[in-house]
Amino acid sequence: MDWLSSYVCESNAEISSVRDRVAFQKATASSLPFDDESFDAAVSNLTFHEVRNVRDKRLLIKEALRVVKKGGEFAFQDLFLWKQVYGDMDSLLDAIRSWGVESVEFTDTSGSPFIPKALKLPFMLGTIGVLHGTK
Repeated sequence: MDWLSSYVCESNAEISSVRDRVAFQKATASSLPFDDESFDAAVSNLTFHEVRNVRDKRLLIKEALRVVKKGGEFAFQDLFLWKQVYGDMDSLLDAIRSWGVESVEFTDTSGSPFIPKALKLPFMLGTIGVLHGTK
């Protein structure tokens, strides 16, 4: 996190009265500084495609799942329909299943009414969706 991001996150925690219950840690999504199965849940919102130090973005999903406890939940939103980045959806889901998750589903949200028409272009949010499931 840069200084501004840290400040905004800490300010939001203070405003939400949760500052005493949260901790912020700077890290990269490609190498999370947590032990295997550290968390009950993992959430990511439009992060994976932005990580520059990993070419195969599927490895970022695998890393995020590594820190989720067996039986824990996950929800990852990203540009998963961007085939040049993630490949085809069936292959992606097969790969995730091979990593030992109990269940995984994909929800295509690219055509959802909450996304403005101007952002539904294929190189913007026209490839957006949510991977969710249980490890």
